[in-house]
Amino acid sequence: MGKKAEIIKERVLDFIHRNPVCSSQEILNGLGLEIGSTTIKRYLQDLIEEELVVPTGKNKARRYGISLSYEILRPIDIDEYFKKEIDERLIQNTFNQHLINETLHQVNLFTSQENETLNKQLQLFESNIKKLSKEEFNNEMERLAIDLSWKSSQIEGNTYTLLETELLLKEKQTASGRTKDEATMLLNHKEALDFILFQPSYINPLSISRIEDIHSLLVKDLNISRNIRNNRVGISGTNYKPLDNEFQIREALEDMCKLINSKENIFEKALLVLVLISYIQPFSDGNKRTARIISNAILINNNYCPISFRTIESIEYKKAMLVFYEQTNINPFKRVFMNQFEFAVNTYF
Repeated sequence: MGKKAEIIKERVLDFIHRNPVCSSQEILNGLGLEIGSTTIKRYLQDLIEEELVVPTGKNKARRYGISLSYEILRPIDIDEYFKKEIDERLIQNTFNQHLINETLHQVNLFTSQENETLNKQLQLFESNIKKLSKEEFNNEMERLAIDLSWKSSQIEGNTYTLLETELLLKEKQTASGRTKDEATMLLNHKEALDFILFQPSYINPLSISRIEDIHSLLVKDLNISRNIRNNRVGISGTNYKPLDNEFQIREALEDMCKLINSKENIFEKALLVLVLISYIQPFSDGNKRTARIISNAILINNNYCPISFRTIESIEYKKAMLVFYEQTNINPFKRVFMNQFEFAVNTYF
């Protein structure tokens, strides 16, 4: 679908949001769109399939309203969003208590078309790995693990290059001019990944204790507390404030585990872990690292292709995450997830 069509759909969504329970003709008249009734109905049908709009009634009595999924899945122009400075953006600056234990139970994160796209990539992965020997498969998994360790650490500010990371993980050769903690962070990533590859079912079902175990591997020998935090944390670049009560954090994690364990769609499970561990911020540091490893553990445990995130720019990853913090909108991060899954299938296997 072209840019013009996407702009029209966004305008239609905005109109319905401001004018609940309206007809297609009211939308046409209200927006002054120079398109026919058949075209507007086709756009509305697209929005229904994307679970952004809910229809009621039939024929002339048919009306359209915003769905429960709207705030979570509505399109957001990320470039436009960040044209406003941190204090200018209208955001949800506190933890949404209903998001995990209510709303996300009722929402499908991927449309039927998106599921079809992802499943085609999955089928390609399954077909490709059948052609690989065990040694070839392990070599590709090793390459992916190095790329993931590098990119995941880079997102957190690690300055090792990809080549330096490969030398460190393969030959234990540290890079000059880099800190000991940077090397430790990378080695911990590899250890956590090796642990998951050796015990892929460890996170099934997902539990708080298993999340803590993965986090402990990732922060070993770093000056980072291993326990669920009992203090306030701030997130750079946003006015969103995570929970600061240890018991509420634990309850939110428990709700998250129940949500993810209840989902049948593996892609949804993996995506939810990525955003929700980061949103809850259960640890004083290492939350996004933990989220990326556990998300990949879910994929690996179900024989899906893991994701290295190699081609996503750190700033774009952080922007997509900030949109979720501030709007509980997963759409930009869903785009990241889908693009990186396709990249992984077509690059490593």
